[in-house]
Amino acid sequence: MLRKPTKSEWVLLGLTGVFLCGLLALYGQDRARLESGELETDTQALQESFMPDVSPLDLNTATAEELTTLPGIGEALAARIVAYREANGPFETVEEILEVSGIGEAKFADLEGRITVDGEQSP
Repeated sequence: MLRKPTKSEWVLLGLTGVFLCGLLALYGQDRARLESGELETDTQALQESFMPDVSPLDLNTATAEELTTLPGIGEALAARIVAYREANGPFETVEEILEVSGIGEAKFADLEGRITVDGEQSP
């Protein structure tokens, strides 16, 4: 048999609703600030504070060890980049790295400004 909620239960339910509405409003504000570019994300802040002036790596001269310093490039992917370079000759454009297995558009975007080919930086 169902019992009737007590007055304190109604008060707690009401306070919970007010709290959840407040959280929803804050989420909406943060979302709007993020989309307008006004809000800096944690990733951007960390990258700028720890790596403010990173000179780009030349894909044609970088060693596998140097390539692993790039975001998202581990030992296996660095080895594939070096193997591709050895099999196909030097990279002619930075976009050619997309031919390496394991590098797609998203990973290429993460490498923006961090790779070069004979002085030609990634867009």
